[in-house]
Amino acid sequence: MKTYVAKADQIERKWFVVDAQGMKLGRLSTEVARILRGKHKPTYTPFLDCGDFVIIINAEKVVLTGKKLDQKMYRYHTGYPGGLKETSYRKLMSSKPEKAVEMAIKGMLPKNALGRQMYKKLKVYAGPKHEHTAQKPEPLTFEA
Repeated sequence: MKTYVAKADQIERKWFVVDAQGMKLGRLSTEVARILRGKHKPTYTPFLDCGDFVIIINAEKVVLTGKKLDQKMYRYHTGYPGGLKETSYRKLMSSKPEKAVEMAIKGMLPKNALGRQMYKKLKVYAGPKHEHTAQKPEPLTFEA
């Protein structure tokens, strides 16, 4: 029996909407990364983008357990000498909650052109409204 390999033109994409209210950031991120990669489909092919589109609403109400809100840091470097910048997740969640969720999911995708292509199918919104009603997204629930 031969191994099934999906063709790029045969891949069907669906739209899912996830309500992140009260969900743990890590648990949410792993499930969403799995959907973006397409691992939930029987037609999964590792070298193709088989995943679906995911819309995350209420990103501002996602939960970090323990002392992570104050101890976990978001770090980046400007490229200049002494240019290391860091921000606590409490400050990041108050100013840009979408970015905190996006970074957690992006870290779980492949670090190559395929991962960047998968990341483009993720849409994150801080509040309960999104602008993708025309795509008729299906609600997606998983255990928090």
